Amino acid sequence: MTNELAQQTATELGFPAGATREQALAALLEQIMGAYSVSDDETPLADEIERFLRGQSHLTVRRHGDTVVASTDFGKPQRVILAGHIDTVPVIDNFPPRWLEPGDPLIREDVAVEHPGECVLWGRGATDMKASDAVMLYLAAVLNGGAAGDTAGTEDETAAGIDPNYDLTYVFYDHEEVAAEKNGLRKVVETHPDWITGDFAIIGEPTDCGIEGGCNGTMRFDVVTHGVAAHSARAWMGENAIHKAAEILNRLAAYEPADVPVDGLVYREGVNATLISGGKGTNVIPDECRVHVNYRFAPDKTIAEAKALMMGADCGAELGNGEHVATGGMFAGFGIEMKDESPSARPGMDAPLAASLARLVKERTGRDPQAKLGWTDVARFAILGIPAVNLGAGSPLLAHKHDEQLPESELALLADILEAWLVA
Repeated sequence: MTNELAQQTATELGFPAGATREQALAALLEQIMGAYSVSDDETPLADEIERFLRGQSHLTVRRHGDTVVASTDFGKPQRVILAGHIDTVPVIDNFPPRWLEPGDPLIREDVAVEHPGECVLWGRGATDMKASDAVMLYLAAVLNGGAAGDTAGTEDETAAGIDPNYDLTYVFYDHEEVAAEKNGLRKVVETHPDWITGDFAIIGEPTDCGIEGGCNGTMRFDVVTHGVAAHSARAWMGENAIHKAAEILNRLAAYEPADVPVDGLVYREGVNATLISGGKGTNVIPDECRVHVNYRFAPDKTIAEAKALMMGADCGAELGNGEHVATGGMFAGFGIEMKDESPSARPGMDAPLAASLARLVKERTGRDPQAKLGWTDVARFAILGIPAVNLGAGSPLLAHKHDEQLPESELALLADILEAWLVA
């Protein structure tokens, strides 16, 4: 059931026809930031996004679950996809959002230094990734093929018409911040692949308005030890599974993160324990222990190649098929149970559209493309053969933090880059 707070906080999206671009962007960001949309509670915000997009007569709007897809049909020779997730991680005393005036103590020192005298929007989702969503909603309204009279989302209001060089598909999807099986973009790709076709895609993950190419792959699995239960007063009658896990931790501690160059960008890998569990009572020798491991692997590897490094090529561990013994790799000899996996994506910066966008970003920001070290949905586009990059407003270092915040100028900068590139 949708959270009552999500129902209460969703509001109609729109901006006045006479608004400047900065005013329009700020209005849209305030509205979607004010809508509570922690994963599993996206429905009310998805409803408002759908309503806003259906108000644009140049868009064909479709919906699957809480993912809304809107497309133009201008007859252009190429199509660009702009995608952003609408869910956030859980709030940490950072909702509802609020604008901070210069000098407010809630403005981070590093943000104040980089953006002196600037207003800052503080709160959950500011960087990851409602700022980029706001820019995409704005572009969906104004890049209307030059048509006059399109609604900007509220009654009797019109948006200026701009004719882009490409047909455009906007994807606002749910459940990005949780397990891959729930991901709304994944579900649309599987059930309606014809909705997600194009020549190039941009994911609005926070990148400080620079390009981050490709992404690391990720897999999560339990490394399992087994023992024999016994009363702790007669421990010699049992076999302690938690003690056996010491070797797992030793192997993890000995691992040295690897820097891997791929197509001119450098990715850093990592293998880390993120959870550990075992034991059934304070006076019982534990008969099982599980160390939950997350492996982030560079885009020079497939999932199969990454698995071979962790558990051997013929381990047989797959999602949903229970525990198997690692036949090789880092955890040889231990039990393995797969929990989640998502492929990596190569940078794809040699694609002509990616290269032209990179040139514009360099011109506007001075930044060269960097490697995306986390996993993002560019990997889903890579599987479809669609070159994709990460480009969004806000610092990736602030994503998921309790003091997540966005300088107002980042909105204008992202809108300026995307509009200039799509229309030039």
